[in-house]
Amino acid sequence: MTSTQAVAAPPLPPAAPRRHESSASWRLTDRLGLAFAWFLGVLFCAITAAIVLYLFVQGIRYLRPSLLVTNPTAGFSENQTGGFFDPLMDTVVIAVMSMAIAVPLGVAIAVWLSEFGRPAALARVVESTVEMLAGTPSILLALFGTLLFEAPWLGFLSRTSGTVVFGRSFFAAAAMLSLLALPLVVTSVREGLQAIPSHVREASYAVGKTKATTTRRVLLPAARPSVMTGSMLGLGRVIGDTAIVVLLLGNTVTNDPSGSAPILSLLRGTGSTLTSYVYYNAPTGDGDQPGKAYAAAFVLLLLVLALNLGVDIVGRRGRDLRWSS
Repeated sequence: MTSTQAVAAPPLPPAAPRRHESSASWRLTDRLGLAFAWFLGVLFCAITAAIVLYLFVQGIRYLRPSLLVTNPTAGFSENQTGGFFDPLMDTVVIAVMSMAIAVPLGVAIAVWLSEFGRPAALARVVESTVEMLAGTPSILLALFGTLLFEAPWLGFLSRTSGTVVFGRSFFAAAAMLSLLALPLVVTSVREGLQAIPSHVREASYAVGKTKATTTRRVLLPAARPSVMTGSMLGLGRVIGDTAIVVLLLGNTVTNDPSGSAPILSLLRGTGSTLTSYVYYNAPTGDGDQPGKAYAAAFVLLLLVLALNLGVDIVGRRGRDLRWSS
């Protein structure tokens, strides 16, 4: 063999199998901690499964197709009070209105905090405010919304009677519900933007793109799975709230528009959602019709499970795209 001939590299040794450490060699306190963690995990799964199975059984027992297509009416028995078509549609309306506020605002805040963050003092204040909103009880937001929308200068956005402003409307409820979804959207989008490698930004800057153009055309499309994940998590938080709906939407049995203009009458109107319908028809509520409460709760549970499944699918696709790139 001449000196010009290539010498084949020796084959790499096979990778050593991953060694699984046995907990038998751990200290007693570590083993007790591991057992306690397993116990809590199994207990949490058992409680969740029990709730889902119980609502599933009760929902199948009481849910009838007529409940999905008829509106609530006044009556003395379950056969006379109709279904929950209006609360179901109002749930969709209030969810769309809330997310129409929360998603653009949340994405804008996340982009500013992650990519700009100037002035730094204001960025720290905004970040702390978002974290505070994530832990604020919804009843406090409902009380704040009631005080805010009872102001005379916001009377055109809430239900009124003469000079009295009630502070209840679809817009008032949607505005406060959007504050529940906002921290979830901001957190998810920030994590998606921070997961993008720095060389992607540097490559965009190298071809002469500005920071704003890079954010709009490169970073946000790459973070689209995170935007979808945050939106669906926020949507699940919105449709599952009760306090804001009861205090700010009016908790009326049927959808009650206010005014003659189509859009403005919807914004100023009152109604109910599936959560307030369940609250009203629970054994401790004014309606006291448990069968319809179980049926509406079952439909609400299906919506929440569908959203959680969507979050899982979008999250997996987002991780696959990042790994493939």
